[in-house]
Amino acid sequence: MFSPRHMASRALVIIFSLLPPALLAQDAHIGSVRTEFKLLGPNSTIEVERFDDPKVQGISCYISYSQIGGISGAVGLAEEASETSVACRQTGEVVFEPAEVEQQEVIFTQRRSVLFKNMRVVRMHDTQTQTFIYLTYSTKLVDGSPKNAISAVHYGDL
Repeated sequence: MFSPRHMASRALVIIFSLLPPALLAQDAHIGSVRTEFKLLGPNSTIEVERFDDPKVQGISCYISYSQIGGISGAVGLAEEASETSVACRQTGEVVFEPAEVEQQEVIFTQRRSVLFKNMRVVRMHDTQTQTFIYLTYSTKLVDGSPKNAISAVHYGDL
């Protein structure tokens, strides 16, 4: 009746439909710079990507992060650095449904090691000043506290 291949593809569709949209945020690779030459495998780089806020039209965030090269980086076993940077900007008319935008929510996540380490971007909403604040951090503690960076976008009248 249903082939194993068909069942597997249906299972993937169901799994992806259950994931929050923030975890499936579309990103665009903007560019990279080489930071270290590796004889075997890809070079180590700093990557720059863009993703659009999934619930707030007109705001794009740019993140930069290091990507370890070599054999361990090529096969996904490298422990990536915890340092990231974020800069969010108004790139169009800011449009959102206030009832759908939570006070604080994860809007982007990316795995940074095989186990337990993710890079996340959280959007916070300061309704008093009509500003969205974007915080990026690593889920793994480094020297007692996570590395982090912050950016803010004002959307109201000045």
